[in-house]
Amino acid sequence: MSAAYEAFAGGEDILAAWARPHVLQITLNRPKARNALRTQTLRELAEVMGLATADDAVRCVVLTGGPTVFAAGADITELAAHTATSILTDDRPRLWEAIRRFPKPMVAAINGFSLGGGNELAMHADILIAGDTAQFGQPEVNLGIIPGAGGTQRLTLALGKSNAMLLNLTGGFMDARTALAQGLVSEVVPAPLTIERAVAIAATIAAKPPLAVRMAKEAVLKSFEVGLEQGLHAERRAFCQLFATADKQEGVNAFLEKRKPDFQGR
Repeated sequence: MSAAYEAFAGGEDILAAWARPHVLQITLNRPKARNALRTQTLRELAEVMGLATADDAVRCVVLTGGPTVFAAGADITELAAHTATSILTDDRPRLWEAIRRFPKPMVAAINGFSLGGGNELAMHADILIAGDTAQFGQPEVNLGIIPGAGGTQRLTLALGKSNAMLLNLTGGFMDARTALAQGLVSEVVPAPLTIERAVAIAATIAAKPPLAVRMAKEAVLKSFEVGLEQGLHAERRAFCQLFATADKQEGVNAFLEKRKPDFQGR
């Protein structure tokens, strides 16, 4: 396994380490600030995700804030220093875009607060696993601003107009069970088991053929970006491309030979 993540073992804002073979765990590591997302945090996230993108040993990522809090929002001290002019040239949109474009599957393990920028970060994950004490929200309106990294858009896609309006306009919170009922998260588990469950899901994904997994993610995300006809066309194109892969042949052969497949990502 690659050792490219050792530099983050003592990282300023995040930790990155192997959780299982082919599963990289990225942990927000600002506990005294409730993992508030300052620019440095986003910069480190973008950097480690760039490394993970280029590393074939990484097949799935687990993103967490640890056992007690995911991320309580943006760093308000940083935001307070901005003016209407300086915010236009802020580096954060570029960093958010780098995180958004991460092509491999990402599972978020969410305990405690997932608020504001933290909730926007969680929604960048493909699968969200919540501890039963998790709280979700977009409280930016309480500061006289609105979400700036997808909190109005992704939340509406996940919850629908009325529920997204409720969170964005009131600044209130949503508990884990409500988030599950409304489709924001995939599962709710006891808080001490959140990371363990996310890692288990990631390990299952990591055992699948990497090219098929990445194309499946891309195809699902396409449904949010284009109409049905274009989405179906993109899906069919990816489907046909996978017939040229060694993993497709290995999967078929393993099924016919009644053995476990050995996928290589080729």
